[in-house]
Amino acid sequence: MKVKSFIPCFPVIVLLFAVQFSLNGQEITLEKIYKEHLFSSKSVRGINSMRDGDHYTINGEGRRIIKYAYSDGKPVDTLFNASQFSEIESFNAYTFHPDETMILLTTEVERIYRRSFRAEYYVFDRSSDKLHRVSNNGKQQLAAFSPVASKIAFVRKNNIFIADLASGEEKQITLDGEKNAIINGAPDWVYEEEFGFSRGFYWSPDGRRIAFYRFDERRVKEFTMTYYRELYPELYTFKYPKAGEKNALVSIHVYDLETGKTSVMDTGDETDQYIPRIEWTRDPLTLSIIRLNRLQNHVEVLHCDAVSGSPEVVYEETNDAYISEATDDMITYLDDGESFVLMSERDAYFHLYRYNFKEGTISPITAGEWDVSGIIGIDQQRGRVYYTSYEASTLEQHVYSIKLNGKRKRKLSGNKGYNTASFSASFAYYIMSHSDANNPARYTLYNREGDVIRVLEDNSVLKEETRRHRFSPVEFLTVPNGAGTDLHAYMIKPPNFDPDKEYPLFIYVYGGPESQNVVDRWGRRHAWFQLLAQEGYIIACVDNRGTNGRGEAFRKSTYMQLGKLETEDQLAAARWFGDLAYVDASRMGMFGWSYGGFMTSLCMTKGEGLLKMGIAVAPVTNWKYYDTIYTERFMRTPQENPEGYADNSPIHFADGLEGKFLLIHGSTDDNVHFQNSMEFFRELVKADKQFDMHVYPNKNHGIYGGNTTYHIYRKMTSYILEHL
Repeated sequence: MKVKSFIPCFPVIVLLFAVQFSLNGQEITLEKIYKEHLFSSKSVRGINSMRDGDHYTINGEGRRIIKYAYSDGKPVDTLFNASQFSEIESFNAYTFHPDETMILLTTEVERIYRRSFRAEYYVFDRSSDKLHRVSNNGKQQLAAFSPVASKIAFVRKNNIFIADLASGEEKQITLDGEKNAIINGAPDWVYEEEFGFSRGFYWSPDGRRIAFYRFDERRVKEFTMTYYRELYPELYTFKYPKAGEKNALVSIHVYDLETGKTSVMDTGDETDQYIPRIEWTRDPLTLSIIRLNRLQNHVEVLHCDAVSGSPEVVYEETNDAYISEATDDMITYLDDGESFVLMSERDAYFHLYRYNFKEGTISPITAGEWDVSGIIGIDQQRGRVYYTSYEASTLEQHVYSIKLNGKRKRKLSGNKGYNTASFSASFAYYIMSHSDANNPARYTLYNREGDVIRVLEDNSVLKEETRRHRFSPVEFLTVPNGAGTDLHAYMIKPPNFDPDKEYPLFIYVYGGPESQNVVDRWGRRHAWFQLLAQEGYIIACVDNRGTNGRGEAFRKSTYMQLGKLETEDQLAAARWFGDLAYVDASRMGMFGWSYGGFMTSLCMTKGEGLLKMGIAVAPVTNWKYYDTIYTERFMRTPQENPEGYADNSPIHFADGLEGKFLLIHGSTDDNVHFQNSMEFFRELVKADKQFDMHVYPNKNHGIYGGNTTYHIYRKMTSYILEHL
């Protein structure tokens, strides 16, 4: 039997805890989190290894490029200083020419979508100390050096250009680019978002050719968003293929700089397919193309002759559900010219293999009932692969190295928690990042032998702030789901927790396929959760079925029914928490963003009043409104799987809503369209269900910029305090 104890509601609770923490510790406030950024962890970013592997460069406040030695961290030279030039005041990013004689500077960035942008580019010639503007004819995208010559390719207005830095000549190599019709050298919206790349052209290793994507979007239906800026709103229209609708026709071409001719690569007769990656092999006449069918359960690696375009299938793989790894990690070519390292689920867990495409033989590099989470790099000279995995624990990520023959494995990370690493070009040095759920990231530089060179950042100031503000520890536990599976979870209890009292429960959820929130690492919403804990809430998070790190069977159990098992798991977990003696089962709420907003909406409409309150931010409310690549990977098309779509769309269960419900969305969300919320609003009104809505004009899926982040978290916090 529970021991009942009264906890006063807002606004009394605010006064109570403000007094308590003025006596026992500093009070966490939204202003400290989102205006003063008191709890923001520092990172070590922008370290770019130079070719020799002994030095690195850093962007010095957007004005200088400073060269340092790995060995002692001391500055060696200033390679570029914007103050010496009148053309630019600062720069956003930079890249070196492969021989490091020139530096490409990115300035005046104008964002397009998640990864894409337009900019003005300049080249600094280190030998002459001169700065050259790449083009005077308008902003460009994706500028990239030729590997062997003083040429730069870029995209402008959906066409590809080559600028010759020596002669100053600018040559247009595609002519048919047109907005919302033809894109050359860059991906369309859905490829950029779901296949995760923004540059769609690639120089051959000898600099003689450029391979590029061409997207024919003319058959793709358009989506229009409204921007409220001037007297009359501005309409923005772009191509967005929703589930079951037509995709762009994608073809791969190779342009020869010497002959001026363009060859089309033969990717087969089927046009309703995907090409998630292309790259040059070690042979400058052979282009590698990954081909994926629309159902995304059959992947092939093609080697195409760069002149004739004729293909050869050198590897293929099928899956009963879907292929997960068709990204940068899938294949990494080795210098032997006859093999690549493959990352695959072919044995029920993600593992690494060495595949000889000349002989058609495959050899495992890693093995076991655990997932490799990614490839960091391959030291070809020493024949070692560096990777991350969940071998030690599903809750922890560690860094390993192993020989290409699968022998002499070494664990490079010694601390429990979440570890990543980045290596110098020679693999002589690496920077290890480590955090856990109760400690922010620590960045340490090591040499190849594993000796500590120095600590680059330990976030000691932030750690002291967490101590002064009495952050509660994150506790990990397992929760039964009622279907025979233990789910991983974490919990944060209020400071001065009393097990004889009852506390309201606030559940944070994401839960999407191949995601993972219950991990022993520092989280970006950690300070906000601590604020809520100090206000007297228990915070919980549960990774439902379909999430990552537990092998293919667990990861793909939600196939064809997104939302079904996840909702069952989240509601079962809420009931389990509600049965704890110190949880007030009448005061349980949930919050989620994006897929988490979808989950919150489902739990609020299918939970039969289990949850008193829910906040859904930018939710999908019917998968037919979302894009082809993501949705169909997990659900197939609405035409093939109508029940899967209907049975798990919140708009179809609006009449089941119980409790206080806040729905938040950005009006110009190009990813999860505001349409999702508008359609849900309509169904809730039809069902005579009361709800609250909050719309951010001209904000995208992230809902940030200016005062927006502070504003949204203030809104959500006040809603929680008032209704939970």
